[in-house]
Amino acid sequence: MTKEEFFNALTEEVKTYKSFLETDSQDWIVKGFIDIDKNVYTITNDTKVVSKIIEILLIPKLNRFARDHGLELELPSKQNFYPDLTFKDKEGHLFAVDFKSSYYDGDSVNGLTLGSYWGYFRERDTIKSMDHTYNSYSSHTVLGMLYKQSVIDANEKNVYSVDELSAIHSVIEKFIFFVQPKWKIANDIPGSGNTRNIGGITNIQKLLNGQGPFADLGEEVFDDYWKGYFNKVDARTAGIGAPRYNNLKTYKQYLQQQQGLLKLL
Repeated sequence: MTKEEFFNALTEEVKTYKSFLETDSQDWIVKGFIDIDKNVYTITNDTKVVSKIIEILLIPKLNRFARDHGLELELPSKQNFYPDLTFKDKEGHLFAVDFKSSYYDGDSVNGLTLGSYWGYFRERDTIKSMDHTYNSYSSHTVLGMLYKQSVIDANEKNVYSVDELSAIHSVIEKFIFFVQPKWKIANDIPGSGNTRNIGGITNIQKLLNGQGPFADLGEEVFDDYWKGYFNKVDARTAGIGAPRYNNLKTYKQYLQQQQGLLKLL
């Protein structure tokens, strides 16, 4: 299977997920957790909790998708390993799929991070926080899950019975799903804080269409940019002083400077 064939097949598969996760009124089908006495405990809209539950719901569907297309689905051997899902075809080609989720308001998402630009991203032929090398994958794809946080009063203090499910308000609603190559939705700035994470674009329409700043430049430029990106602390540690660049504009200036130096040799 080619990476284009895999991408197209996964895109068609994900089109069905909105109706799977929503009620007719566009509320999330999940209301809470149930114990053996059939007590229902509501959940928060904490992004980590919500994201994990969505993943748990979708993995069986993605496993069926894999079987239907002659693929094998592999889950990471450790919790913090990249990627979230590995699909392997009969010829041994690997396809990386990472879940990314965020809530949105209006035309923008709260934020997306697209994995590390350090470690395995730079040492691509070494198994580091992965079960396979980064270079062994034919493609690196994001399965994006966006949702609105419901405007409701918190009801975490209450315990409900199964018969009272209709009284429990869903904490999220109105899902938007997308599938895009990681490099097409990457930004030219890091994600949150001082972490070594690649930031993602936040405009919903651009996420759906894969229109990040690298989309017209190509995957090779994306790879080169982030493989050479240093924050201030890492630049000092590496002995290069200040970062070589901090956005695409200064990256282009850096490349021009390097080209000028080569001409002097």
